[in-house]
Amino acid sequence: MLPTMRPKVIAVVGPTASGKSALGDFLAQKLRGEVISADSRQIYKGMKVISRAEAGHMVGIADPRRAMSAGAYAALAAKKITMIYHSKKIPIVVGGTGFYAEALLRGGLPEVVPNKKLRASLNKKTPVQLLARLRQLDPKSAARVDPHNTVRLIRAIEVARALGSVPAPQPHGRYKVLWLGLRESRNLRAGVEARLRRGILAEAKKLRGALPRRRYMELGFEFDLLGDYIDKKISKKELIGKIANGERKYAKRQLRWFKRNKDILWVKTKAEALELSKQFLSGR
Repeated sequence: MLPTMRPKVIAVVGPTASGKSALGDFLAQKLRGEVISADSRQIYKGMKVISRAEAGHMVGIADPRRAMSAGAYAALAAKKITMIYHSKKIPIVVGGTGFYAEALLRGGLPEVVPNKKLRASLNKKTPVQLLARLRQLDPKSAARVDPHNTVRLIRAIEVARALGSVPAPQPHGRYKVLWLGLRESRNLRAGVEARLRRGILAEAKKLRGALPRRRYMELGFEFDLLGDYIDKKISKKELIGKIANGERKYAKRQLRWFKRNKDILWVKTKAEALELSKQFLSGR
């Protein structure tokens, strides 16, 4: 049970490689906080390097063979917030998966039992076909969902069929939230090179051998490219360039999602974020 007063939570959001993790860790050190990841890939085991995972709650806890819904993530992460709150520390939610962050901090996700027959049928369709189907069922939901994310498109269709529409996140959830945003993605090519040195190929090979192809491909566009490199279909230079280009496009989609949230205060420095956080926590 959460206390009657809404706990204060700091959320650090933004596109990939924008420095969210570094800012979250900095605020945690300065404010006696604990970080909770809101990343749809960091949550899975065996993806630490490719997902840029750092230490924190909700990292490496789920079996990659089964997709974790935003609702399931939110239920688990809410327990972490309660635990942190009762230990007299500050929960700091950090991540680039806007759907996860909003599911946790704003709520509004419905309880709809998975429809296996429907999912099997929808899994045969392309993202373009799925988005068209969702637009027919619920145009507002279609405008919110990532048009390239097959898993979320299918879930939105599933919920829309069951309820008539997909409820939007609520502006005021169970927490009082300070939303801090970072806009700029840093040198993506250098980031890819660094992760290659740290072992993303080993992660990809292991996951490729353990997962069905469809599930492997659902984990992100990089895995298809890494598979091509492993099979000697592309060079290392091509691999780095294609991953960096894909991440650049993904970062733009992330930023479009976060710009919908008018509560986000966009910051440029750690000092600015710290000052805003102190004012928020002091009640000013």
